[in-house]
Amino acid sequence: GDVSSSSIKDKIKSIIAAEPADRPISDQEIVDILKKEQIDIARRTVAKYRENLGIESSSRRKKLF
Repeated sequence: GDVSSSSIKDKIKSIIAAEPADRPISDQEIVDILKKEQIDIARRTVAKYRENLGIESSSRRKKLF
């Protein structure tokens, strides 16, 4: 259905906030999670929204202990 970009950005932000620090969620995994919630979105769009939110890519978010 039609979902606003700001609500999708909020969902992306909460998905990333809940991820384990040692195994960040990739943009494709975010797409898969949103698809389960009936939100059809392209990986490139997830990447664009993530960058708009100032969140780095999964490889840069990985915390090494």
